[in-house]
Amino acid sequence: MAAANFKTENNTFRKLIGNGLIYRIPRFQRDYSWDNEEWEDLWQDLLATLETGGETAHYMGYLVLQSSDDKTFDVIDGQQRLTTISLIVLAVLKNIQRLVEAENDAQANKLRKDRIQQTYIGYLDPVTLVARPKLTLNRNNNRYFQDYLVPLGHLPQRGFRASEHLLRKAFEWFDKNVSDYLKKESGDAGKRLAQLVEDISDRLFFTVITVTDELNAYKVFETLNARGVRLSATDLLKNYLFSVLDRDGEANYDLRSLEERWEAIVGRLQAEKFTDFLRVHWNSRWKFARQADLFKTIRAHINRRETVFQFLREMEEDLDTYLALSSPEASNWSRDDQQLASILKTFRVRQPFPLLLAARRMFHDAGDFTGLLRATMVISMRFNVIGAYSTGEQERTYNAVAERIAKKKLAGLAPVLQAMRNIYPDDKAFHAAFSDKVIRTVDSRNNRVVRFILCALEKHLSSQDFSFTSDAFSVEHVLPQNVPDGWGGFGNDETEALTYRLGNMTLLESAANRDLGVKNYVDKHEVYLQSVFGITRKLAEENKEWRPERIADRQAWMAKQATAIWRIAQLSG
Repeated sequence: MAAANFKTENNTFRKLIGNGLIYRIPRFQRDYSWDNEEWEDLWQDLLATLETGGETAHYMGYLVLQSSDDKTFDVIDGQQRLTTISLIVLAVLKNIQRLVEAENDAQANKLRKDRIQQTYIGYLDPVTLVARPKLTLNRNNNRYFQDYLVPLGHLPQRGFRASEHLLRKAFEWFDKNVSDYLKKESGDAGKRLAQLVEDISDRLFFTVITVTDELNAYKVFETLNARGVRLSATDLLKNYLFSVLDRDGEANYDLRSLEERWEAIVGRLQAEKFTDFLRVHWNSRWKFARQADLFKTIRAHINRRETVFQFLREMEEDLDTYLALSSPEASNWSRDDQQLASILKTFRVRQPFPLLLAARRMFHDAGDFTGLLRATMVISMRFNVIGAYSTGEQERTYNAVAERIAKKKLAGLAPVLQAMRNIYPDDKAFHAAFSDKVIRTVDSRNNRVVRFILCALEKHLSSQDFSFTSDAFSVEHVLPQNVPDGWGGFGNDETEALTYRLGNMTLLESAANRDLGVKNYVDKHEVYLQSVFGITRKLAEENKEWRPERIADRQAWMAKQATAIWRIAQLSG
């Protein structure tokens, strides 16, 4: 991002809004949504800065603004905080107004009220009482804010949106708390109220990021999100779509339809990140787009009413498949498809998602889709879990094949498999990687992966089908994880290198596993011989003692079985 398009600085609320600048929440930004919990948190944080020996300031987080002239700023992220602080100032003004009405040092307090109002809220026309505001809210909230809250008059309660009721309730909540704050100490009430506003404006500060357009704003969101700061890139995209409809002068019906359908999509995603779904959806239909380029790419494609609603329809079409891949257990897919999707989830592999979305839309044969699911599971086992190769090439291959499916250049399972040949490690490479594989099962995800591998080996050996998610058994480390010194003659270096080799692991009933603990192999051997698991009895039958070379030999045998289990016949010629 060019430096000219991006500016960062720390500013107090005084510097932000007490300096003649204008702030606008975009018309289609999300409505006001803070409630008691957020009001209480902010008020307590503010009070903590007023206490003797308390914090000297309170950090309010990132504020992302967009401006082309450094005079008028669109609030891209931070609207809830700015709005709430303005409501606190209005609550203080209401308390000063009561002093004026009670003729309590009326002249001085009227001067205070007018000065604070002009500095932090805006100019109020004395004839029409129409506000010339410092802060303009979105299309749903601004009228109530300017017509009722800013004038500090009667607050009607019927016939308004839920977000407008929240604005009123927030004002009333802070009005009461400011009054309570005033009662705690004696002294000139007007001075204390004016000082409260001064303290608010000086002790609340933001990191302000100013950009010149939506594209740079989206890049800011992606950068901050990558650093763990969750911002509303989703809202930024929604606002852009609204602006396209607004630009075309569309009726309110279209705007309402967009809002309702958009919120339905976001609501159905629940814990899933919208931006992840958006990228998977887009890459299942179009040329590969990196996350950093996604907003720019979408903006170039979607610039008319027709394309906005086509975009909505296509997202709605893909949402069920995405959710079924993310949460297979809650889907209405067949049992086979659920199990395969669950395995991908266990692997934490999402690279095939665009391909699978495209195939779900375009394949006419359900068996072909199941076959592709299985193929991506096998590729994931060979490429991601065991091979641990870089996923960049793999992701681009999946997306390229997805685009060809979407454009009807590939139809059916067979040609799609051939198109993925370059990301299918051959038998020799997979066997070699499996023979040396180390998986540290202290991580719960890794433990599930090992359980899956061992259950598949068990089924291949004995035809017994155990669910790898069962609590009835667990992963047994023959050379124990918390091994005492000198166990079985293994040295410290050998223990470190071999404990988490696949050849050192097997399946064992949970109770037996707990009882064995770190016992010597001779004690374990007798228990292994009685196990219900064929791979565990085989281990005991073939190994009277447990030595480093036996781990390597057993893992080589496992690699041979794995090569036969996780194999795509059409690609293994």
